[in-house]
Parts: sequence; structure tokens; C-alpha cells
Amino acid sequence: MTGFKFPQKSLFSELKDYVGITIALVIYSLGWAFFLLPYELVSGGVAGIGAIVEYATGFPIQYSFLIINAVLLIVAIKELGMKFCIKTIYAVFCVTFFLGFIKELLVKYEFNALSVLGPNATFEACIIGAAFCGLGIGLCFVNNGSSGGTDIIAAVVNKYRDVSLGRIIVYIDIAIVMSSFFVIKDCSLSKVFYGLITLLISSTMIDFVINSNRRTTQFMIFSKKYEEISDYITTELHRGVTLLNGMGYYSKEDSKVIVTMVRGSREASEILRIVKEIDPNAFVSQARVSGVFGYGFDKIKVK
Repeated sequence: MTGFKFPQKSLFSELKDYVGITIALVIYSLGWAFFLLPYELVSGGVAGIGAIVEYATGFPIQYSFLIINAVLLIVAIKELGMKFCIKTIYAVFCVTFFLGFIKELLVKYEFNALSVLGPNATFEACIIGAAFCGLGIGLCFVNNGSSGGTDIIAAVVNKYRDVSLGRIIVYIDIAIVMSSFFVIKDCSLSKVFYGLITLLISSTMIDFVINSNRRTTQFMIFSKKYEEISDYITTELHRGVTLLNGMGYYSKEDSKVIVTMVRGSREASEILRIVKEIDPNAFVSQARVSGVFGYGFDKIKVK
């Protein structure tokens, strides 16, 4: 790419991240408080440990979540940096608050999945609750945050190894779900089975959300108005541009070819829109690429 210097992340972008993280954690907390807890279902993560503690002792899940995360955050500060931890600390307090608030609200109005789906809808609650939790965690990562807990461990491993975040979380969380059989009194094997289903669905949802956001597209744009198009891509989309020298074989005329990489369907659509506005006669090649590494995209990770 050219020597274009990417601008520092704006205050608006940071605010957008925090709004996204907040919405994500509301979804995550709803998955637990509305669907999983009423049926005494277990999942992974620190919230899963908190659920096991609550089922076994009555100690509220949100407080176990807060205490365990306080310890894990010490590791996060060292390995992931303070910038990551600021959002993680924010997320931990958000989950603690939302879990407690939503639980109290549902108890007050006697309204949850148990009253809506019925006492025999454990499987349905398991699927929907897991989807909510996975969606929440995935959106949290997309917005450069973390809900804490095993997410912190997964983020540390992903920093050094090119391993799926969802897969890492599953490996860690299986042990938590299996432990419920030995810790919770009268815990049946069916509850453990439901817990494993919850892990499978939530991890699949995490990978789906993250990979959908990281879908990368390469554009090659042939246009006489290459300067206007390039200026827009660098200043508005904050993506790098490379200009290649070309020559039409039939016309024998020199030309410039714009090469750029964008992430996500929104940026790809924006490229097509602006090219159409600036030069409707432009020739555009669009291709999906399996991986892009470097500034503005993913870090190179090798074993």
C-alpha cells in the first residue's frame, strides 16, 4: 500500500465501541437471566462458574462473576495491555449490573422463560439462551471488548496463536460444565448434556459473528478518475490504496489500477457505491480473500 498514515481512532469510534459493548452485554445477560438460570442450566465461562455456585449455595451469580474476574483482570493487564483492560473492566461491571438488575426485574414481575415456554421446555431454553450468550460475546469481541472470564484467556491465547476464539473458549469451558455434575447436588446427566449443547451453540455463534465481521474483500478498480476514488477510500474508509501501472492491450493506453482491501459487507458496499457515483464506467473486480494480515487487519500469527 502507499505511505498513507492511518488516523488515530477518533472519540466517536471509541464511543461507538462502548455502545456496541453495552448492547452486546445486555444480550448476554438476558440469555443467562431469562433463559438459562430459571431452568438451572449450566454453561461455560466465569458466568458458568457463578451459576454452579448459585445453584449449589445460593450465592448470586453476579457476585461470583465479579470476584473471579477481578483476579483474571490482573493477567489481562499484563498480557493484553491497559487499553484492552479498560473495556474489559467496563464489561465486567456491566455484566455484574445487568445480571443483577434483570434478575430482580424478572422476579418482581414473575416473568421469565419458565413462565413463557413452560416447565418442560428445557431444550428450547437451552438453545435460545445459548444463542443469546454467543451473540453477546461475539458482538463484544467485534467491538474490541471482552465480557471477561474465559474470554480473557481466549484473547491471550489468540494473541500468540491463530486459533479460533470460539474453539479456545469451548476447550476451557467443557471442564466447567462437567464439574457441575460433581458440585451441584442431585445434578442429572441430562443437565450436563444440556450444558454441553449450550457450549456448542454459543461457540458456533461466536465464530459466526466474528468471522462475518472479518470477511475481507479485495477490489481492483480500473478508472480514469482513480485519484477521486483513492482519496475517498483513504480519507473516508481509512483503508490503504495501492496504484498499479497498467496498459490496455487493445487501446495501448496507459492506465492506473486501484488495489484495496476492505473488511465487512458494509465497507464493500460503500466501495461499490462511491465508484458508481464517481465513475459509472469504471471496471471493477471484486474477490473474497481468505486472510489479510498487516496494519488495519489481522496480526500475523505463526506456531
